[in-house]
Amino acid sequence: MPKEKKCGDFEVIRQGEEKILSIDYEKCLIAPSVEDNPICMAKTIEAITQAGDITKIVFHQKKDYEYNYEQTKMLVQIAKLYNSFLKKQKLLKIENLGIDIENYTKYFAVKYVKLQEIIFKLLKSDPLGAYVELRRELRREKTIYEGTVDEEWRGYISKYVSMLEFLVNELDKTDLIRIVKAQLPGFKVGDRSIYKEVFSPSIKPNFMFTKLMSQYPIEGDEIDTYSIGTTDITIFKFPNSVKYLYHMIPMEFKLSEEKYELLEQAKNIMEEHKPKKAEFTDPEHAREVFYSVGKDLIEELAGYKGYEFPQKEIKDLASILVRYTIGFGLIEVLLSDEKIQDISINAPLGQTPMFIVHGKYGDCYTNIVPTRAEAESWASKLRMISGRPLDEANQILDTEIIIPKVASTRVAAITEPLNPYGLAFAFRRHRDRPWTLPLFIKYKMINPLAGGLLSFLVDGTRSMLIAGTRSSGKTSLLGSLLVEIMRRYRVITIEDTLELPTISLRKLGYNIQPLKVASALAKAGSEISATDGIRSTLRLGDSALIVGEVRSTEAISLYEAMRVGAAANVVAGTIHAESPYGVFDRVVNDIGVPKTSFKATDIIAVANPIKSASGISKQRRVTSITEVRKRWEKDPLLENGFVDLMKYDIKTDQLQPTSDLINGDSEILKIVAGNIKELAGSWDAVWENINLRADIKKTIVDLANKTKNWELLEAPFTIKCNDSFHNVTEKIREESGLDSKRILFEWNDWLKKELKKKNIK
Repeated sequence: MPKEKKCGDFEVIRQGEEKILSIDYEKCLIAPSVEDNPICMAKTIEAITQAGDITKIVFHQKKDYEYNYEQTKMLVQIAKLYNSFLKKQKLLKIENLGIDIENYTKYFAVKYVKLQEIIFKLLKSDPLGAYVELRRELRREKTIYEGTVDEEWRGYISKYVSMLEFLVNELDKTDLIRIVKAQLPGFKVGDRSIYKEVFSPSIKPNFMFTKLMSQYPIEGDEIDTYSIGTTDITIFKFPNSVKYLYHMIPMEFKLSEEKYELLEQAKNIMEEHKPKKAEFTDPEHAREVFYSVGKDLIEELAGYKGYEFPQKEIKDLASILVRYTIGFGLIEVLLSDEKIQDISINAPLGQTPMFIVHGKYGDCYTNIVPTRAEAESWASKLRMISGRPLDEANQILDTEIIIPKVASTRVAAITEPLNPYGLAFAFRRHRDRPWTLPLFIKYKMINPLAGGLLSFLVDGTRSMLIAGTRSSGKTSLLGSLLVEIMRRYRVITIEDTLELPTISLRKLGYNIQPLKVASALAKAGSEISATDGIRSTLRLGDSALIVGEVRSTEAISLYEAMRVGAAANVVAGTIHAESPYGVFDRVVNDIGVPKTSFKATDIIAVANPIKSASGISKQRRVTSITEVRKRWEKDPLLENGFVDLMKYDIKTDQLQPTSDLINGDSEILKIVAGNIKELAGSWDAVWENINLRADIKKTIVDLANKTKNWELLEAPFTIKCNDSFHNVTEKIREESGLDSKRILFEWNDWLKKELKKKNIK
């Protein structure tokens, strides 16, 4: 029969190179904390003297409190010192002073009793207090020594002073004293405030794996705070660092002990049901089912325990339960913050925090520390969701996850032996709603004229590539061009990881068919290649063809389609390159598309981050919109094959039209105009139409800024505005030709009526 655990029982657990001191506080009435509780600190140091060198301390109660290596090391040093003093106890006895005179013996006997109290009791519960008391005693004895004339008496005091100096010097060697020594003047024994600056455990409720550093950093300057639902977010900057801390306290770290108990029991019951792949194919339905079951289970457990909670709190607990059963835990809480763009999790797990890229503050580290158990759980779910392997033979997994009402997210996972330290992840958050050109105008990635030009090119069914570096906004910009395609046309998208907003657009009435092809990094499997995927689209009828990313030999098939006009509509995709020539170099020299085929590219839009002088902040901008001309043979750069229509001006922080665009020296725009009766042969009419589109998009953005109604910039309203523009244009064209002023007037009249319906003034 197993021995019943008592408060403070401990065991040493080995995990790889780690030696963990695990102390059970489940049946204790006190909350375990070395920084707050002197009894807990004393028991911990006693346990360390028996456990020896350890690398981590974990207290188990309703939550796990974990002290990392640096904090543990300080306590280990104190424990070793205490142990060494125990072994030298005989050397510290009063008899070693060689005192024979009775009066002197009584004097030092009192001193010895106090010294024993400091060394063998106070040192364990309050090492700072012990150090301060020893220093004060040392100062007093030195003062007495200096004022004493009796040589025999001075000799005894000198030996006692040497004993005190030895003790103080030993404590001076410890990291704890070294770190806080400057703060000790005026310190009062029993004051725990300094300990709170030194010791700060990560906290993990028992029902979850991820650890969280809940305390605010003492030295950090709070520069921003906001809330995401029930989660509190605080951004900290540090005086001597360029790094920001993204500090979050989610709802699951604010619960009562009774609620933690319910969640732990409910999770144990729910985990008996192993989710199947079919349950992940419709994540929204799966969560609804698990939420309903979890809510009933929590209500039942609460009733059994005699706990009474309002329905809202029951629902909150059910949501947390879903997050930590079929969900991705605190990753989902992070992804619910629209300001977060990327999350990276590095190996080895459990030793480093998560890192994020914040829309306003850039690269930040967080107070969240994922564990190996959490990582393995994520990896299993990603294998199930994607149907793709992640093992020693397949060390990279690219897929996407959809978290209902939060965000669609691209995930890359790597494992051994590619990553020698185990699992690591990168999460790329996509906006839960499609980007639009008006949104990009608001955030200054483009200006209204660029929006009007891109809209004109989409309607002109041109072939376009969106180029840029990683995290430059290529896919988001491509998604905004999808919104510009008229809903009457069919759209086919091809991606190896689903990032384009196809689900949202389908709900908005688009005739859109997404195709998912094999990852470029994947080995042979059941998925078809991107090349075969592109070829298959040519058998699906007239469609706009959108390729999520041009990476490899599928580009050859894409250019075949572009050259013969097989798509019969706009063809667009993204590619990693930082300039028009970089696109040419990648497509022709790296991928192997013939130079003559590359000429099928009409437009290259380049998006790149613009950094501040300090290098700390950066803004996403479209830096050029360039047409690819057709009259060159070997090198488009040397033979004027690239002509910028718009170019980014760093002084104005805007795209500026070039003289070629203003003067109508654009072969691509002339080709578009040549297919439209009212525009053919008239550059003024083309320029007027581009500016008309720009005026409409500017009107939308100005109205949103004025009313603070940002829904006006979202896809549903943008699509309505685009539909109205096309309908008004067609009506007026039939009546009097393309009269831009009249089109703008009637569109504005439609807009006023639409705003009135929405009660927007």
